Amino acid sequence: MAAKKTKKDSLFNINTIVIVAIFFIAFAYLFYSQSPKIIETYNHNEVEKNYGKEIDLYASTTNLPAAYFKALAMLECSGRKDYPKRFEKHIYKRLQEVQKGIRLKYEHVTPELLKDANDEALQNLATSWGPFQIMGYKCIEMNIKIEDLRGPDAVYWGIQWIEKSYGQLLRKQDFKNAFHVHNTGKLYPSNNKPLTHNPQYVAKGLHYLELFQTNSK
Repeated sequence: MAAKKTKKDSLFNINTIVIVAIFFIAFAYLFYSQSPKIIETYNHNEVEKNYGKEIDLYASTTNLPAAYFKALAMLECSGRKDYPKRFEKHIYKRLQEVQKGIRLKYEHVTPELLKDANDEALQNLATSWGPFQIMGYKCIEMNIKIEDLRGPDAVYWGIQWIEKSYGQLLRKQDFKNAFHVHNTGKLYPSNNKPLTHNPQYVAKGLHYLELFQTNSK
């Protein structure tokens, strides 16, 4: 009798282990299959909570689509208020070359504009700031300070720079080119091979844009 009971208990334990294993596999599948959607919803809500009102206000004053800026904030900083700064080493080197006269200019930046810049200033100019991650050296052409791009008015100045740089694309609702220009400074290539660091950058931007457009209706 004892042997039969032990065998029965063993079968019971094996069945229990199998059931528990199936449960955890099913849970893991559901978690990993749904987590991108959960994260997307969270980031969407963060954009609206942290930047929604400001974007709606300043987009309306420039007659540009608020949904684009919200999608851009979701793409660039996931809607976080404590957005990261991104130092671009290759841009830093180019600015150094401009300052030393090795390079005549980098976009609108000339040696004359960098003559009084110390190394910390150059690093700040080679770093992207704010919810739209605008490169620091863009402040020179706008005649503003780095603090304007990374401070409490970052949304305002970011929209001002975008309006000046490629606002015409947004007014034509050419969002594919707009996202690509924002990330690379160039229109989307005709060979359909994006120049963005992340090949999915534009596709994600367009997807986020659709989310905000749908929720604004």
